[in-house]
Amino acid sequence: MRAMQISHPRHFAIVPAAGSGSRMAAARPKQYLSLLGRPLIHHALSVLCAAPAIDAVFVVLSVDDTEWATHDWSALGPKLRPLFCGGATRADSVLGGLRAIAGEAAAGDWVLVHDAARPCLAPWHVDKLVRELAHDEVGGLLAVPVADTLKRADEHRHVCETVPRDSLWQAQTPQMFRYAMLRRALEGAREVTDEASAIEAAGLRPRLVQGDATNLKVTYPLDLHLAEWILENREGHNA
Repeated sequence: MRAMQISHPRHFAIVPAAGSGSRMAAARPKQYLSLLGRPLIHHALSVLCAAPAIDAVFVVLSVDDTEWATHDWSALGPKLRPLFCGGATRADSVLGGLRAIAGEAAAGDWVLVHDAARPCLAPWHVDKLVRELAHDEVGGLLAVPVADTLKRADEHRHVCETVPRDSLWQAQTPQMFRYAMLRRALEGAREVTDEASAIEAAGLRPRLVQGDATNLKVTYPLDLHLAEWILENREGHNA
């Protein structure tokens, strides 16, 4: 890895997309489900590729992915680059992507990791994250304060306690950290479900940047309809 370049770091996006999306009960991987006539993943990729601050967008695909090549991605421009090095877990895929770009990423460059299943990413989400974390020593993530009352259940799904929601946030993506810091953290914490957890396991404290509920994650079939509604009703949407 190159020496730290903190003064004028570049920004790279990594989108892990090697999963199968089994909870959608669909015949194809979730990232390729149709959303407004395009693959679900296309919507977030278009925002990332259009973001002035982002220098390159790497999509980490399964080594045996055969569907990527069946779609036309040319409208997204030269920033978009597929990497066929995905692993069994999200952490494995992100780490594989980080290793694959080691020859061009400096230690102090920023990496924004975004869920392939969050198609409603908006330009202002990216802009706010990059702006608010520009001078942060650790980095951070988009998140929203928890609004609902939370219940903890026992093994029979009976409520055993109400969990205070004060200071609780729901994590979103992108999550943005320095290249070397994130790679080192993931090398030491392979079982985490997001990048911030790996950074926390390394003893650091990521910063929360408030996003909004429109940046939802498509997990179940109903979520696909919600994402469609958000995109169709967002200001500036072109049908």
